[in-house]
Amino acid sequence: MKNQLTLRKRTAIWIGRILTAMTACAGMAMTAFADKKKNDPDAKLEDVTEPIVGLVAQIMNVAIIVVTAVGAVFCISLGVKLAKAEEPQEREKAKQHLKNAIIGFVLIFVLVVALRIGAPLLTDWMNSASPSSAASSN
Repeated sequence: MKNQLTLRKRTAIWIGRILTAMTACAGMAMTAFADKKKNDPDAKLEDVTEPIVGLVAQIMNVAIIVVTAVGAVFCISLGVKLAKAEEPQEREKAKQHLKNAIIGFVLIFVLVVALRIGAPLLTDWMNSASPSSAASSN
């Protein structure tokens, strides 16, 4: 129980760090756009967001491969553990762990793929809603 609580705390800390980094990146992008807009009134938000979106797309490509590989290895190891279990309690526990692992990795994989598909749509929406693109279309 103590290890599980520690794992939850570590996971929460890492999620907090990732969200903090994402917020900092968004703040830096907006600052870069504001600085660029100050010097060039015709600056577009796309000029600032394109490198960030490209980086996120590359990270998503790698994330899909890593999640698939880790999920496969982990599920195989849990399957071996299930096959080796001799007592009914061990078998039931191993079966539950395997089921939870499969559900977790499928969920992560689906979310990564959804982000990969949704990122261009969100980028287009953001660029169409930015004041610089609205001003240039008028």
